Amino acid sequence: MCDIIATYQVYGRPGTFDKKAEGIALGLTIGSWTDLPLLEQEQLKKHKGKVTSINEFYDDEHPNRYGEVRAEISISYPTVNFSNDLPAILTTVFGKLSLDGEVKLLDLQFDNSYLTNFPGPRFGIDGIRNTINVYNRPLTMSIFKGVIGRDIEFLKEQLNQQALGGVDLVKDDEILFDNALTPFSERIIQGKKVLQNVFEQTGHRTLYAVNLSGKTFALRDKARKAKELGADALLFNVHTYGLDVLQALAEDDEIALPLMAHPAFSGAFISSSLYGVSTALLLGKLIRTAGADFSLFPSPYGSVALERNQAIGVSAFLKEENGLKKSFPVPSAGIHPGLVPQLYDDFGIDSIINAGGGVHGHPEGAAGGGRAFRQALSAVIAGQTLSEAVEEHAELRTAISLWGGK
Repeated sequence: MCDIIATYQVYGRPGTFDKKAEGIALGLTIGSWTDLPLLEQEQLKKHKGKVTSINEFYDDEHPNRYGEVRAEISISYPTVNFSNDLPAILTTVFGKLSLDGEVKLLDLQFDNSYLTNFPGPRFGIDGIRNTINVYNRPLTMSIFKGVIGRDIEFLKEQLNQQALGGVDLVKDDEILFDNALTPFSERIIQGKKVLQNVFEQTGHRTLYAVNLSGKTFALRDKARKAKELGADALLFNVHTYGLDVLQALAEDDEIALPLMAHPAFSGAFISSSLYGVSTALLLGKLIRTAGADFSLFPSPYGSVALERNQAIGVSAFLKEENGLKKSFPVPSAGIHPGLVPQLYDDFGIDSIINAGGGVHGHPEGAAGGGRAFRQALSAVIAGQTLSEAVEEHAELRTAISLWGGK
């Protein structure tokens, strides 16, 4: 038997957290302890939650707390108490507790042996790199823009231009669902033709992640159909469907496609500094544990920005050594070619640079935008500054003139 250790953030008066911590540990496991006869205590010992640490912090993060301080409480939960699935774990460690005022779930620590109950990414960073044969740089990705209400020909042309720009992956918009103008199956079939044509022209392989959507119990068959049609990858709105649905898709050998987790709706859980779940846990550790090969999350640089240390924390959980394959971090929103050096410094070579407006907003269109990103990446890998690289690359020069960069 092993334990899962949950760490919570709470607020209160200094020196008053022992009772709160013990109440959580008992309330989420056996319910009571001191009132039990000794025989029952012995019988229930292996089920009892245990407080492992209480740390109080005196800092300026939330100064207006009227004499209260921030504390982190860690409690271990015996895995014998629940089945080996994420819904059972989350219900145990944060189910009714999430309704108990200002408490935030910061982390879950799993024993590496316990993680064998979960698939993790089927492909992971190494598998994706093997698929597209790119090993020495971050990957680049772009998204479709303005395709709602447009037909399949419009989508094909956008895909063609993005691929001609040399991006490694193109993903659907997360709000592009199955529809009469661009049906799911047709997007896969036509997208495959477009990308094969670009590969024959340029020798560059681009992968297309199609948005898997619909009623939950129909997703498995739809994903299997996507596999039959030759889909490259699946985009999935995991936070509206649930982590366990993501895991079911990852474990299905008849699907066996790279899975790209979109952060839509996650703000309902992570945005508050006082409530919910930490960003790194939800978008990093849990997404990877459930089986996503890619995790998208807000970059520190755009209008929908994630604080830099939080974004780096997500990336760290996606790539830490824990026995599971590693997932690609995909910082997104507000990305343009001038930010490539900063992205490389913050997220390293095993990351994906994802842009929408930074590709499509280039004066030379999506193809020019894609080339500008690739040129910026080449410069960074070669140890050049962007100021030096613009002397050699027209598309990058145009991008830096428009958005800035060093």
